[in-house]
This record gives sequence, C-alpha cells and structure tokens, in this order.
Amino acid sequence: MNPNPNWQLPTGVSHGTMEYFHSDSIAEDYDEYFEYTSLFSLDESILKEELRSVSQQGFVADFGCGTGRSLVSACELGFKGLAIDMSLPMLNIVQQKSLQHQFEISCVKANLVELNGFRDNIAEHGVCLFSTLGMIQGDNNRLAAMRHFRRLIKPGGKLILHVHNYWFNLYDPGGPKWMLHNAWQACRSSNIERGDRLYPYRGVYNMFLHVFTRSEIRNLTSRAGFQKIRFIPLNPVRMNRLSHGWWFSSLRCNGWIIVCE
Repeated sequence: MNPNPNWQLPTGVSHGTMEYFHSDSIAEDYDEYFEYTSLFSLDESILKEELRSVSQQGFVADFGCGTGRSLVSACELGFKGLAIDMSLPMLNIVQQKSLQHQFEISCVKANLVELNGFRDNIAEHGVCLFSTLGMIQGDNNRLAAMRHFRRLIKPGGKLILHVHNYWFNLYDPGGPKWMLHNAWQACRSSNIERGDRLYPYRGVYNMFLHVFTRSEIRNLTSRAGFQKIRFIPLNPVRMNRLSHGWWFSSLRCNGWIIVCE
C-alpha cells in the first residue's frame, strides 16, 4: 500500500519518485553506483565547455542537483552553486562536499514545480541533468518547472538540460511493445501521457520517467521562454555525441543534452 494518497503528493511527484527522494541508501551510494557512467563524463565536459565560454562568474543553479556532481564541476571553474532538490539525503551529501572542498554552495529543499519563493534572475546559468526534467509527472508541471528555470536565470544565461529520446525505445527489447501499450493508455486516461514510463529502479518498484520526442522538448523549451535552443544528440550508449548527427538523429540518438538560452 502506498504511504501517501495522490492528494498528499507534491505537485508533479509520483509515488515512486517520492520514495526515491526519501531513500538514504540511494543517496549514500549514488556516486559510487554511477562512478563509471559514461553520460556523467560527457555532460560534465559539455557543462565545463559551456561555462568556460562565458566571462562573468556568479551562481550556477542545479535544478534537481542529486549529490551535486555538476556543481562541483562549476565550482572548480570559480562559480558559486545553488543546489535545489526534493531529496534531503541528497542535499546532505552536497553540503558535505561543499565543506570538504570549501566550495560556496547553498542548498535548498524545494519542488522544481513550485519555486515561487525564489526571486528572479538569481543565477547566471542553470543545469538540469540526468533526466531530472523527465522525473516530473505531467506536461503542465514540466512547463511550470521550465518557466521557473527561465525566470531564475539571468537574461543571456544558459540552461543545460538532458532528456531521453522517446523513439530510441524502438531499439530496446520490449520497447515497441511498451510504445503501443503506452499510446493505448494515453488514449484511455487523461492521467497518462505518451512517453510516461514506470519501471523498477534500485529498490523503487514504480519509478516514473517521461521520455521526449525532439519536437516535444523543443516546444516545451520555447513555451518556457527560451529563445535559442541547441541540441547535442547522444550516441546509443551515451558515451559520446552521436556520429553523423545530421542524419535522422531524432530516431537514432539515445537522448539529447540541450543548451537553452
């Protein structure tokens, strides 16, 4: 039985995601568990590349910071960090890293959909990596989060975002079957959207993730107010950029790192 009925869940948060946020064990071994994840190396290299291209330093806001790996990279370049997450165990680890490395990182427990307590233009740049945006349930809620990201980032600043590609499921075992079932569910229920997935994840049996088509995420970023949107398609194993990215990348790539301005 779920400990929280739907009406007690935070906006945009599923039962599985709520369980994930409260898990001490997931937070404690997060860095070790993903130590050799190739996507981390790739998105951190892109993050540093983008931040090195700007002259003004200040705050980088990490929306859904996890254990703060991206903020560590930003702070190594001289930036300050703003760590925002719903997971108190994760934020505790960020705070430990901040003290250990003597980085200036402010930690705030908050729902990405409800960032009304933050004033406008508090960060030079922002990041939302490792499919964090897809963990938000509901298109309207994802749009609300993205509008907050846009509002909190100063004009001319960048948001570096990662999402998974819906069409890459064509190549996964069971993927086409899931796509048909998901499409049928989306037609029958207003609570399910095309691209919504539930799957077991590190002891959480019903983790939620929304996966995007290229047109869907482009539309979402545009509606949120971002003017320039640059897609970096990822290869099937997320170890590098997709080769020949100009050739049907929307069907071939595992997902995208997206630079929004």
